[in-house]
Amino acid sequence: MTLGTLAVLINSTQQNWLPERWKARFKAVCGDRRVVLLPNAGLDPAEVHYAAVWKPVPGDLGAFPNLRAIFNLGAGVDALMADRSLPDVPLVRVAVPDLTNRMTEYVVLHVLMHHRQELYLRQSQREKRWEPKYQWPASAITVGVMGLGTLGADAANVLRRLGFRVAGWSRSPRTIEGVECFHGTAGMDAFLRKTDILVSLLPLTPDTHGVLNRDVFAKLNRNSPLGAPVLINAGRGGLQNEADILACLDDGTLGAASLDVFVQEPQPADSRFWTHPKVVLTPHNAADTDADAISAYVAEQIGRFEAGGALENVVDRARGY
Repeated sequence: MTLGTLAVLINSTQQNWLPERWKARFKAVCGDRRVVLLPNAGLDPAEVHYAAVWKPVPGDLGAFPNLRAIFNLGAGVDALMADRSLPDVPLVRVAVPDLTNRMTEYVVLHVLMHHRQELYLRQSQREKRWEPKYQWPASAITVGVMGLGTLGADAANVLRRLGFRVAGWSRSPRTIEGVECFHGTAGMDAFLRKTDILVSLLPLTPDTHGVLNRDVFAKLNRNSPLGAPVLINAGRGGLQNEADILACLDDGTLGAASLDVFVQEPQPADSRFWTHPKVVLTPHNAADTDADAISAYVAEQIGRFEAGGALENVVDRARGY
């Protein structure tokens, strides 16, 4: 039996997204299946049954009449969902332990960074000041996690084990042992009022676009040991109102922010986020995708699908995630 071709389409020049590296990894795990890197002028579009993609140009996937499934190689699918010409086939999002673990590492790192006053301590080092401040325990801090899917639930569990009080908010009800869970519009304000460090791991949908704004920041706990609440966004750039974040950092509504994602990536050279003393900026690498783990995941999914099994982690297009 001739196996359907897997087309790899990656729109990036970053070191961690080099297309040839991804093609090599897929060839190593796909057995006799043909793996091609797009664009490929000699390819018969009818041969392509599967596409593994990262940030394809809108319209690129409409050329394959026999496409059976699309595998998005990163966690966020909002860019694909914005493509109105996207073929009506299952869209599968990445859900592997490696990615989950990496996101939890990032969240824990940055929660601890702000909890342990690292911005102040590094400034003290630069100024050669030996002036430690009182350090409160983790149990004095409530970390509020927005988004309680696979990534948010894992981060919440690890933070709880470290001794933090953890609250969570999601669109629909969730139950996580040791985590005080809120949901829906009705639960949002109560969730925010008790939150000292706000961690956003929400998907980007029309409902969540711009949700990280002044109105939300102003409702965070004003009596935190931190002095002012902290924002950590490792979800999507479109979640945040960036003008509001800068204004709230300047006027004290926010005490600090760790931002891994932005509306414009990379950030322009004149962006204040590069140099703002209360901002920790990272280049969208919170849960850097591992080619070995993801290629094996995709190959396993295709094999199971062709044997009559169901695809896992299929995006609900109506919900956007």
